[in-house]
Amino acid sequence: MYTLKYKGKTHQRCPETHPSLSLTDWNLHLLSGSVNMTSGTANANGECLGWAARDPSGILSPYKFSRRAVGSDDVSLDIAYCGVCYADVAWTRNKMGHSKYPLVPGHEIVGIVKEVGSNVQHFKVGDYVGVGTYVNSCRECQYCDDGLEVHCSKGAVLTFDGIDVDGTITKGGYSSYIVVHERYCFRIPKSYPPELAAPLLCAGITVYTPMIRHNMNQPGKSFGVIGLGGLGHLAVKFGKAFGLKVTVFSTSVSKREEALTLLGADNFVVSTDEHQMKALCNSFDFILDTASGDISFDLYLSLLKTAGVLVLVGFPSEVKFSPGSLNLGAKTISGSVTGGTKQTQEMLDFCASNKIYPNIEVIPIQYANDALERMIKKDVKYRFVIDIANSLE
Repeated sequence: MYTLKYKGKTHQRCPETHPSLSLTDWNLHLLSGSVNMTSGTANANGECLGWAARDPSGILSPYKFSRRAVGSDDVSLDIAYCGVCYADVAWTRNKMGHSKYPLVPGHEIVGIVKEVGSNVQHFKVGDYVGVGTYVNSCRECQYCDDGLEVHCSKGAVLTFDGIDVDGTITKGGYSSYIVVHERYCFRIPKSYPPELAAPLLCAGITVYTPMIRHNMNQPGKSFGVIGLGGLGHLAVKFGKAFGLKVTVFSTSVSKREEALTLLGADNFVVSTDEHQMKALCNSFDFILDTASGDISFDLYLSLLKTAGVLVLVGFPSEVKFSPGSLNLGAKTISGSVTGGTKQTQEMLDFCASNKIYPNIEVIPIQYANDALERMIKKDVKYRFVIDIANSLE
């Protein structure tokens, strides 16, 4: 189930109730009036329309710029949808200290192929394609060779605020179209609604990658998820699809019902309740921390069984724990970001096969500033997706 806000109307939609709809049918079903999924087509001189922040205030407004020409290995896609990630907040407001303005955010992109280069083999005009958090890498190091381009030795080129192959600053998915090397594009399964695919390209792969790496896909194992936001709610869905016994940890008791009923978690724990937490000592095979707030690492490590694994995908202000919490019980603490190209495609196919859908709120581009403010306040269940094709003009 997800919410669509469009032209002043609010609609509730559940993809599982319409499994036979084609992608075109989906868009016609969702939106009132005519739908033009190729409204972001590039014009002859490569002009692109986007929304950009001009300074650390982070306020977005319309902005015209030029995309590079389509090369022999490139795919040009008209952007249909773009998910809203906390990275969009961090970069537009220069939280990292190196934002280059004007800055067009957005790295959860789904679009329709408009043009392909002469060497492109895996995509054709009309295909639905996704683009995630990076758009290039050296393609020569061992990590690139292993399909782990996100860990490229020379640094992966970020989808926005990176340095593109032509020396220009990359600009993200809050825009009408984008040109990307085909290696960094992903096939959206035909049965999967494109607006729901967008959050998978950052939030989805960010939790899927460490779950696969640390074998958190063994049915019957116990799995804890810290935080119930954009990443956390997908971790719960993946955990249930893998057959894990899933427990959600949250500081907010108000999230109990949604965790247990809406998302299907097996257990819910208020992490500030000392009694509840201590009762779970030595209970978990795996814990995934999807929150960026500070936690007691010693406490959560104590909840792991012998040889248990705690993985951090959020960015708390510090990571601090006693060596004994790690050494006694041979426990592991690890970090992770997004994933490589092979695993991203695998994840998309897995979601389609297992009917795993993010819970989203679809918004027009004109609502982007409000969405970023609501994201800061954690007022979204659980991911905003911008309807670029039908609102950017």
